[in-house]
This record gives sequence, structure tokens and C-alpha cells, in this order.
Amino acid sequence: MTTTERFGRLVEPGTLRIERLLAAPVARVWSYLVDPEKRARWLAGGTMAPQPGAVFELRFEHTTLSGEAAPERYAAYREPHLQKSRLLRIEAPRLLVISWGSEADDASEVTFELAPQGDATRLVLTHRRLPDRKETVSVASGWHAHLEVLEALLEGRAPAGFWTSLAAIEQHYEAQIR
Repeated sequence: MTTTERFGRLVEPGTLRIERLLAAPVARVWSYLVDPEKRARWLAGGTMAPQPGAVFELRFEHTTLSGEAAPERYAAYREPHLQKSRLLRIEAPRLLVISWGSEADDASEVTFELAPQGDATRLVLTHRRLPDRKETVSVASGWHAHLEVLEALLEGRAPAGFWTSLAAIEQHYEAQIR
């Protein structure tokens, strides 16, 4: 993927899509989506719902992702942040759909689609029902930074500073998303 292809894009109003080719087989990538201990290393720990319709908790501990403390702008994220989500659909090991930011019926939703591509996995992340530009820029930047951590883990590398990466990525999305 070229550098510009690594960035998410709006595929329709309120819908962001980010694609990655990850250096791991589908089963390994899947485990980083559904195993709370592995998910905590790149996104958020917490729990995982046992079946569609069930509510689960995401526990964000951003400092543990790369060891970098949140800057003042994100001081609230220096402490664990809890978020309720609902499992909407699961077809292991290729499709996971969850609500985002809320368990409510009108919450935005995130779809993770996995497909084998040789020894790697193509991940397509689609975040739907983003209410406005500000939220879209925030979500795009956040997903991009979290996916960089996931890529590093799958490749056996130490992740770059999460907050440093997020600041640079945010500038790109701020300029690109209209």
C-alpha cells in the first residue's frame, strides 16, 4: 500500500473506510479482534459479548499501548476510559460488527471484515453513522493510530508513540475531511 492508501476515506457521508494488509493469517488477526487480552494491546481490553445482541465493555488504557502518556489535550485519557458496545453480528473468523460509543440502537457502528491474501490478511474497517465532521476526523485519526499499533504487534515490532502518531495523523484528516 502506498502512503496515501493507508489513510481512511469517506465512502459516503458519515461512513469512513480504512483498509490494511496485515502481516498475519486471518485466524491470528481475528484473535486480536475478539480476545480481550490481545485487543487490549492495540485498542481496548474489557470483555467480549458471547452472542449478537449482547452488551460488552471496552476498556481503553491508551498509555499501555506504547508507554507514551497522553498530552494535556487528551488528559482525560491518562486514566482508563470505559465504553459500552453491543455485538451486532459475528461470523468467525471473517466478520465482526459492533456498536461504537454506546449500546443504543442509534449508535454508530464498526464493521471489521477479514479476508486472506496470501500469507497476509486484508482488513477492511468501516465505521458508519458518524454524525458530523468533528466526530469523523476524531474517529478516522483514532482508528488510524490504533491500527498502526496493531500492525506493529503483528509484525513483532514495538509500536511507535501512540499520541505522537495520533497528532500527526490528525493533521492529515483535519485537512482532508470536509
